[in-house]
Parts: sequence; structure tokens; C-alpha cells
Amino acid sequence: MKFLSNHFRSLLCTLAIVLLAVSQIADARASELQANSKQSEATLRLNITQHDAVYRDYLLSDGGRLPEARIHYATLGSPHRNASGQIDNAVLLLHWTGASGKALQSEEFQKALYAPGAPLDASRYFLIIPDNLGHGASTKPSDGLKAKFPQYGYSDLVTLQHKLVTETLGIERLHAIVGLSMGGMNAWEWAERYPAATDGIMPVVALPVRIAGRNLLWRAMAAKWIQEDPAYDHGNYTAQPRGLALSSELARLMIEGVPHFQQIIPDVSAAQQFLSAVDQQSASSDANDLLYSLLSSRDYSPEGRLSEVRTKVYALNFDDDEFNPVGLGILQRTVTQVPNARYAVQPGTPESHGHLTMAHPGLWANQVAIFMKSIEPQK
Repeated sequence: MKFLSNHFRSLLCTLAIVLLAVSQIADARASELQANSKQSEATLRLNITQHDAVYRDYLLSDGGRLPEARIHYATLGSPHRNASGQIDNAVLLLHWTGASGKALQSEEFQKALYAPGAPLDASRYFLIIPDNLGHGASTKPSDGLKAKFPQYGYSDLVTLQHKLVTETLGIERLHAIVGLSMGGMNAWEWAERYPAATDGIMPVVALPVRIAGRNLLWRAMAAKWIQEDPAYDHGNYTAQPRGLALSSELARLMIEGVPHFQQIIPDVSAAQQFLSAVDQQSASSDANDLLYSLLSSRDYSPEGRLSEVRTKVYALNFDDDEFNPVGLGILQRTVTQVPNARYAVQPGTPESHGHLTMAHPGLWANQVAIFMKSIEPQK
């Protein structure tokens, strides 16, 4: 019995030592997992810095003049210089109508495009995300001029983007431009006006033709609803006119995917909830800012110069995009006119959002990876 007792005590002691070791290993593993988790979270908090470039007494293309044109922009990553001392890793990202660069700085964009290992990894590329003239924190009608703000066009947006890149940031040649909707149309214009300024462009849901058909009609309707609203008062309103909310509702009708609507709006109650949400979102917008941005597309007409484009092009559209219907064959026809260009039409799903799929980069980040690989120097 004494032997058994001593032996039992020995077993208990051994077991205690084993359990202590297991506990220490588990604690160490938990600490490691926690540290890795924190490190993973830290990689998503990318270092985005905000800047302003100011161009005083700025003359617009139609002769209008601004006391100052302020272009707000964000940057991620660091510029890399080649053997000649030139920055060679800059990527310009351009937002859509009525939005701003802030939309492209969301957590979804960071995870899908800018995080480590993503197609536009900020540890590899120097990313530039401007607010276009008339949008976001850049100079816009709602800053004070209201309807006295001079009219601007897409040509002015591109000129100011180029001025920011070349003069303010000192970049002679961009590695890439990725533009969404209006930003994609700006990218097409970059390729024509500055043929040696970039290694490649990726226009997303943006056709290289003058705006026409449904796209033009909804713009005209939205502008009419704003301008003919008595509360608009020739642009001198003191509260946002109802026409702004109606125009925003129309925009969502146009840019959302039909299959997606079929899924999320099964009854009248769901339709009312959707409209209420759109109205709440539009409450933070400004009627003059939206009106000017809609009218700014009037000078966009790139089709006549497509054969002059020399940079690589990877155009992306979605087959549930009712804004740019694939059935019209416009993308297929026009891209064949561009040397060294290709296009992709990504199938839509009930989870995609038609034209607005552009705002959900997790759904098309793989296409950006294909584009970026296509413009890398051949080894």
C-alpha cells in the first residue's frame, strides 16, 4: 500500500507537470493567435494620409474662372523611384459621379484592393485617390458660389488630375489608372490626351462613347427634377429641394442590378424601406453639387480618337449593368478600335449590384489582378 501510495503520488506529480506544460503551451498559443489577430487587424488599418492642392485663379476650359481650385486627395503607400530617379509605382484611382475619393477608402476597398497581397497592395504601390472638382472636399458649388459656380466638364476634371499628378506630385508617368464609371471615362480621356502618361488604364463600367440613350435620359430627368423644383430657387435654396431626393431615387433605380432588386424588394414594404434609405443618404448631398456633376459629362466624346490610344487597356463591365447594357455591343465594338486593348464582361449574380457593383470591389478584385499583371514589365 505504501508503494502504491508513493507510486500514486508520483503519477499525480507527473500529471500535474504535464498539465502545467500543456497549459503553458495553450497560453503561449493563445497569445500567439491574439498577436497574429492584432497584426492582421493592423494590416487593415492602412496608413491613409489626406492632402490638398490649391491652384489659384484657375481658368476652366469654357472660360469660367475660379478664385481657387482646391483638389483634395488621399495617398496610401510610398513612391518608389527607378534608376533614373522617376516614380514608377504610382496608381491613380478615380471615383464615380456624385461620390468622392472617400468612397474608395472604405474598409471594403482596403481589404479587397489595398491590403497586403491584394492587387493594389499599398506596400507595393503608391496609390493616389483624388476628389474630383465639384466633389467631396475639393472646390464645389456648395462651398458658397452655388449656381454662380462656373460650369465645368470632364475635360476640366482630367486636366486637374493631370496637374495634380505631374506638377504637385512630380510624377511623369503613372503605372496605372483604375477608374469607376465617371472615373473610367476620365481614364479613357487620359489615354487619349496623354498617350505616354501611363502604363495602362482599367475603365470599370465606363464606355468610350458619348453618353446617350438611357444614360443621357436619366441625367436629363434628374437635372429637370432639381431645376424645376420651386424650392430650388435658381440654385439659391436655403434647404435642399425635394428634387434632390427624387433624383437620387432615380439614380439608384438605374444603377442597381435587376436580379438584386428582385431579391431584396419582395413586397411594397421593402420598396418603401429602400426608398427611405435612399432619401436618408441623399440628405447629406447638395442639389447644386449633383446637378453640376451630372451636367459635366456634356463634353465627353472619346470615340473619334480611340485608334490613337497607345497605353494598355483592360475594360471591365458587368452583364447585369443596365446603365451600359451588354446587348448594345458598344464595349465589344469600341475596344476593337483600340490597339493593345482587351475587355471582360463579368457575369452578374443575385448578390451583385449591376452598375453599382463597382462599389463592391470584393466582387471584381480578381479582374484588377489580371489587369495589373498585364502591365508588369516583361522579364
